[in-house]
Amino acid sequence: MSTEDGERNGRPKEVVTDENIKKIRNMILNDRKLKLNDITHTLKISTERVHHIIHEYLDTRKLCVKWEPRELTFDQKQRRVDDLKQSLKMIQRNKHEFCIDM
Repeated sequence: MSTEDGERNGRPKEVVTDENIKKIRNMILNDRKLKLNDITHTLKISTERVHHIIHEYLDTRKLCVKWEPRELTFDQKQRRVDDLKQSLKMIQRNKHEFCIDM
């Protein structure tokens, strides 16, 4: 009698693989409005495992209807700074349109 598990048919024990993580990352980047169930049906893995990969390995969360990284990339931060600077310049040029005297 052996105490080791033998090879079995069926699903692999571990579905959290580098390959599945890359597939999920690509799916989310291609369509940020993708639903969790769409990912589970495409990859044929459980909703719980997909949720685990998305939150623990990809460090993303659902905002409104889009998947977003928890931390902004440098490019995203810079884009926000640039947009705010542009908005500030526009406000300064047209103060009378934005300021209400009371």
